[in-house]
Amino acid sequence: MEKTKNMFVAVAYKLYTIENGKEEFIEEATDDNPYTFLSGFGMVLPAFEEAIVGKQNGESFEVTIAKEDAYGEHDDEAVIELERDIFTIDGHFDNRKVFPGAVVPLTNEEGQRFQATIVDVTEEHVTVDLNYPLAGKSLKFSGHVVENREATNEEIQFLVAQMSGEGCGGCEGGCNNKEGGCNNKEGCCGGCE
Repeated sequence: MEKTKNMFVAVAYKLYTIENGKEEFIEEATDDNPYTFLSGFGMVLPAFEEAIVGKQNGESFEVTIAKEDAYGEHDDEAVIELERDIFTIDGHFDNRKVFPGAVVPLTNEEGQRFQATIVDVTEEHVTVDLNYPLAGKSLKFSGHVVENREATNEEIQFLVAQMSGEGCGGCEGGCNNKEGGCNNKEGCCGGCE
């Protein structure tokens, strides 16, 4: 059986959520700043990758992904109250960064980092939603393929180094890509070492 090739894919698209039959525009990747990924590494939703990888340069697409195949249902148990003092720096509550709607980085007991959305702030607690922001919503991607070609060994090696914590570990989410990969050809954050 022949091994599937890893592909370098760049796409321009508009992303909409679909909830209760209504579409809401979420984000756009343009021709000048396309969304890029390497296939076969789990960098994007499997249904999105499957729909895009076989397309040719310039080919248009419209992909609708049911919430079950996207980020799943919204889990009400993942909305939790934390003590307000967790968000205190030098004795002062960080109200510049901690307010309803803000996305903040958190770390669990094992040292794993993740993002949480602030739902509410009271005098004693901060309520956070640990669900992925698009959980509970179907997604519609509409766009075209900017580039689709076999990935080079260098691109694969760079990605593997990133995934193993080498290379660009200091981006802190500045890679302009919500799925965790880099969104430019020079590498994460414009080529950080």
